[in-house]
Amino acid sequence: MTLTISNHSRDSAGLTYIYPVLSRRAGGLSVGINLNTNNACNWRCIYCQVPDLIRGNAPAVDLEKLQRELVTFLDEVLHGDFFTDNNIPSENQVIRDIAISGNGEPTNAREFPDVVDLIGQVIAEMELTGQIKVVLISNGSVVNRSAVKNGLMRLAELNGEVWLKLDSVTQAGMDMINTVSGSITSVRQNIKTAASLCPTWLQTCVFILDGAPPSIVERNAYIQFVTDLLGEKILLRGVQLYSLARPSLQPESSRLSSLSLEWLEQYADQIRKTGIEVVVNK
Repeated sequence: MTLTISNHSRDSAGLTYIYPVLSRRAGGLSVGINLNTNNACNWRCIYCQVPDLIRGNAPAVDLEKLQRELVTFLDEVLHGDFFTDNNIPSENQVIRDIAISGNGEPTNAREFPDVVDLIGQVIAEMELTGQIKVVLISNGSVVNRSAVKNGLMRLAELNGEVWLKLDSVTQAGMDMINTVSGSITSVRQNIKTAASLCPTWLQTCVFILDGAPPSIVERNAYIQFVTDLLGEKILLRGVQLYSLARPSLQPESSRLSSLSLEWLEQYADQIRKTGIEVVVNK
């Protein structure tokens, strides 16, 4: 098998919870943890690459099985032939992070804080503490739950980060892109909560929809939203701005296409004028 940035299959390692990703944003190997093995999420982003996506929450997590898979996989990467067997270029032959992500919103799993604790135990036992990051990729919709807050505080102790999805800050944009009808006020509060508990990046996917990039109205609204967050002294690590690297598996797929690196950089420069760091990934 050849692992590439365009192959994020959750089945590539033949495991239930663990899957490898050659990550554009991490710049190396990301060890993914998929808690949504039923392909269920409380959002339905139109660019989502999850097959047979359904609305719902994560099923019960078998913590013992997850721990066995994580230990076995990390051992193969660290001491086995994983990199050569998967034809990974030498410059990417490093574990950058363990990413709690997968086929839906991971914080909807009841066991989310236990999973964070489990990761901490495993990396301590394998003497990886402080050497790799632990990342939560989340839409931030349930960060105000006490169990999730506890998980985020523990995540911060593990050199962790939250990559929080923010594709649009208009109601029409959220309805269209994420197919959710949450209020912008609640989105701001969720960002504020996450950032107060754990280092947080905003993760923003932009793309061509029906032949057009995000409108000037959308872009100006986003820039103003970020300006307001910074004005409220909400501590953010920055913005991860990216476009589509893989085809959507949602009904809207034929309407979507990727933006050029030039377009992304121009938009990033506009966002940077707010004073926030922006990292671009094509």
